[in-house]
Amino acid sequence: MQADGHGLIFGPVRSGRLGASLGLDLLGAKICSFDCLYCEVGHTRALTRTRKPYVPADRLLGELAGWLFSPHPDFEVVTLGGMGEPTLNSDMGRIIEGVRELVPGVPVAVLTNSSLINDPQVRTELALADIVLPSMDSLVPTEFAAINKPLSGMSLVDIRRGLLEFRKCFTGKLCLEVLVLAGVNDSLENLQRLRAFVAELAPDRVDVVTMTRPGAYPQALPAPPETLERFREGLCLATESVAPEPEKAKHFGLALDNPAQEELQALSMRVLDSLARRPQSAQGLAQALGVAQEPLLNLLDDLARRGLVKPTRLGGETFYLRGDGSRA
Repeated sequence: MQADGHGLIFGPVRSGRLGASLGLDLLGAKICSFDCLYCEVGHTRALTRTRKPYVPADRLLGELAGWLFSPHPDFEVVTLGGMGEPTLNSDMGRIIEGVRELVPGVPVAVLTNSSLINDPQVRTELALADIVLPSMDSLVPTEFAAINKPLSGMSLVDIRRGLLEFRKCFTGKLCLEVLVLAGVNDSLENLQRLRAFVAELAPDRVDVVTMTRPGAYPQALPAPPETLERFREGLCLATESVAPEPEKAKHFGLALDNPAQEELQALSMRVLDSLARRPQSAQGLAQALGVAQEPLLNLLDDLARRGLVKPTRLGGETFYLRGDGSRA
């Protein structure tokens, strides 16, 4: 849900955990330390653990300032994430501090796969955020390799140790996410190891989820409800299990009306930019872009006929992916 004319700002996206979340892309491309089976952005193009300013702080903060200056929807949190692993950006600390200056009082959240959290510098920068949402899908080494497909040499022991060290210094809200896939990381051994780890980590909440959109690999299948319930019962009893209320201020933008006919092209570009980042349902797009669902469905049908988007089914729901412009 990329904002018009701003390639690194997307949303706001409605998040069950964060509310209306304005996203910042710190990589600008699919650059990551993992190549997860379930990644909705697709295969990792550059698999690395090298930190550098992939998107310099000045550029990203400049785009954010421009977006804030124009009419925009309300949002409740600014979330650092995007198409890859945000902690790979060595300007992350400067970006967090810059966001605070541009939108004072609005919480800053960071999504991370936890792969670099054993680095003391990464922990120092992450600690500047209000909310950190790290992932830990499996503590069984073979499952970790299968589901996350990490860069060679990455140590699950180091990741576990890094999260525990981070918990000691972080005064904000820590929300651990566990994504479960059928037949991949749904073992009793993983649940037992995760239960012991959660007791030691003591996060503010644990979210056990599965795929809700098409992933990068066809073998990635959503876990059934009974599996999710088993993991939730094992991991979430001592933590919050509902989405938190907005913790600080909401940032109010100018009211945006539904696009008129002359703005259809601009809306088309917003839709295509959004789908380039991840597959989405018509309902999700409508909520995020602040438009009515019925005219958006008509636009999606038109884009599909032109080969610019591709509908696909998952779990009984239709999701739209960015197409290549060729007709079927």
